[in-house]
Amino acid sequence: MSEYFSLSDCDVIGFDLDHTLCRYHLKETSRLIYESFARYLVEHKGYDKDLLTLSPATWDFCFKGLVLDLEDGNLVKLADDGTVLRATHGSHDLSAEDLLKHYGPKREWKHFNSLNTSYTRSAKYYFYDNYFDLPGALLCARVVDMLHKRGNEVTSDFWKDMIASIDHNYNTSAFREDAGTYFPSVKQNPGRYLQPCSDAVKAWLRRMKDAGKVLLLITSSHSDYCRLVCEHILGKDFEELFDVIITNALKPGFFSLVPQQRPFRTLVNDFEESEGLPSLDKPGWYSQGNWPHLHELVRTMTGKQDPKVVYFGDSMRSDMFPASSYGKWETVMIVEEMEGEGVPCTNQAKSSEGPPEPLEKKGKYEDQGMKAPSDVSEQWGSYFVDLPKNADGEEEEALKLTWCTHSIHTFSTMAIPSVEAIADLPLDYKFPRFSPDKPSTTGYYPRPPDSLLKWAQSQP
Repeated sequence: MSEYFSLSDCDVIGFDLDHTLCRYHLKETSRLIYESFARYLVEHKGYDKDLLTLSPATWDFCFKGLVLDLEDGNLVKLADDGTVLRATHGSHDLSAEDLLKHYGPKREWKHFNSLNTSYTRSAKYYFYDNYFDLPGALLCARVVDMLHKRGNEVTSDFWKDMIASIDHNYNTSAFREDAGTYFPSVKQNPGRYLQPCSDAVKAWLRRMKDAGKVLLLITSSHSDYCRLVCEHILGKDFEELFDVIITNALKPGFFSLVPQQRPFRTLVNDFEESEGLPSLDKPGWYSQGNWPHLHELVRTMTGKQDPKVVYFGDSMRSDMFPASSYGKWETVMIVEEMEGEGVPCTNQAKSSEGPPEPLEKKGKYEDQGMKAPSDVSEQWGSYFVDLPKNADGEEEEALKLTWCTHSIHTFSTMAIPSVEAIADLPLDYKFPRFSPDKPSTTGYYPRPPDSLLKWAQSQP
């Protein structure tokens, strides 16, 4: 395998939509998602209405890459070897003594092998790896705090209520029916939550199309929401940019299930036709589906027996791991946390905190002191590395890579903070790729995050 990766070598270029082609105003969106989940728990499940009130400082807890252990209500940050770097019970840090009690002297998290080999979710844990469900980690922590305050035992029962709140706000009919809080809010004011793609990104997509590349859009969002997002970020003519659009793809199943389990379906007025398609024989807009049937189509479209495919996405669970492991595709991971650690951000990213609001509208969600979910957390530290504490609670000398960083290096070809970061580059630009033979800092463009550089300098 070449030590460099270039888009010009690819026949097919695919994109996830949310948090990949479409960047969100993360602060605004996080508030909305948290409120949509919390409001459901309060109004439909009888939870304390204090859940609806947050101080700006509370948002420091929001951190991508945490795993919720449903058996004990702990949230854990894992090292690359599966040991627990930090943990909380509810929102409160576990002491060195507590960590020893829960995870033993080696701090081993017992479900690590299962999570590390499958990236799937389980009845015993939940992995927070995208910004759509990340505010749920904060809400779960606050629910555990509240149960303790009431003197109630913490069991996994509260998780059934969380799942119900997610389904209420995100299920495929919620957009059409104006159900929940999330979709009605985005429909009413998309500019508050969605960042339009820059002219550079639109020109980049056209340039790839003009160069004869097959362009794919594969998203787990339903077709109606996908259309609203794409029209806002790319314009009314967005369909012209893509050869194949696949919505409600239900990733990672799109990659991991066989065609009989997940056939493609055609759409009529955003409703899926009940009959699954036996194969995919022409470009167009489809729903659900599977990568083997898509692969047959792109073989025909490219005239190549083994076309080279690259897929851009933001989720290890839904995008990187399955596309790399099952599809054997090249993968480019969007890691916004790079911008929180010194990697220069584009002009578009500088506006990611959302449009300014009149003061009288800010109300309970004032921006002052609110951390963006992609920034380094005071409580959790860096997304990429950590300085664990010993049994006495003192920081150890050696920085450790997080499990998230290890996963990026293992299942991604390269990592970038946004598609905007590479949109101005020529298609034949050669990017250094992640490789077991190269330092762990090789593969980040335009440069590695600060904490990884510090980790590399500390290596013998």
